[in-house]
Amino acid sequence: MKALVKTSAQKGLTLTEVPEPTIRDDEVLIRVRSAGVCGTDVHIYEWDAWAAGRCKPPFVVGHEFAGDVVAVGSLVHDVHVGDRVTAEGHIVDERSIFSRTGQAHVDPSTRIIGVDRDGCFADYIAMPATNVWHLDDAISYDIGGIHDPMGNAFHTALTADIPGAVVLITGCGPIGAFAVGICKAAGAARIIATDINPRRLELARLMGAHDAVLPDEASRAVKAASDGHGADVVLEMSGVPSAVHQAFALARPGGRVNMLGIPSKTIDIDFASEIIFKGLTIYGVVGRRMYDTWHQMSRFIRSGNFDPTPVITHRLPLEAVDDAMALIKSGEAGKIIFQL
Repeated sequence: MKALVKTSAQKGLTLTEVPEPTIRDDEVLIRVRSAGVCGTDVHIYEWDAWAAGRCKPPFVVGHEFAGDVVAVGSLVHDVHVGDRVTAEGHIVDERSIFSRTGQAHVDPSTRIIGVDRDGCFADYIAMPATNVWHLDDAISYDIGGIHDPMGNAFHTALTADIPGAVVLITGCGPIGAFAVGICKAAGAARIIATDINPRRLELARLMGAHDAVLPDEASRAVKAASDGHGADVVLEMSGVPSAVHQAFALARPGGRVNMLGIPSKTIDIDFASEIIFKGLTIYGVVGRRMYDTWHQMSRFIRSGNFDPTPVITHRLPLEAVDDAMALIKSGEAGKIIFQL
């Protein structure tokens, strides 16, 4: 089959032919139709320090996808050939203490498709049947293929009390833009979104942000929306040190800051003045809660009040991988989809 492979410890990905995966008795084989391109894929493409420390070539890249089930293992009874599906890309030990206490999403032994094992930038992928998520007939493969990053946005937003809240979202990449739409659908009173990139601010407006502003304009917008108290909820999506400090500064006393953005280096934080004396609640977001986030996501999409389509800006073939990576690095793209 055709696949994008990290063949060696150097920059780039190679489109090549590899054997079609075989499945175990508890797995299914899925014909991939759409696959989302993520910042993680860029790290692997560039072969930066994180990728070099985590990944072991050769392997097929990609962890966001949707497609059709074409084969099932002998122990699989609730997934059938012909089903339209996506899947949770974090593969965990269902018998671990984390899984059994509802915290599978933070299991340290998690293995991620396209990072720790073969992924979805290929004609076919093998997945444990327990990770498969069925798609409604009305959901396109493109939307199905981005359930993973949308799930990150749902997890970040909906672990906070959004209805009636003043919400500040720092960072309007695809997940930040999804979060804008989720907060709108969840009934936020005012959504202020910040970024330094005009294209991303436009995506935030399309998704329903009341104010889409540069970071140095955020304080004025938050104070105007909150009678000067600060944002009830801040969703920090960028990992940029200045945005992290701004998240703490613009949250109201007793407010909540949910943090998804990953800093590229250590950040100095004055815990006393920035967090403790303000009584802030800080929540670190890892992936999706398995599987309550998935239920929330499906219900929001079904309701018709949340439409992620505006965030998808490019649809490309696997052969255009270099173009996809360049677009992401340029900041001129929202979500990019590989269509197979």
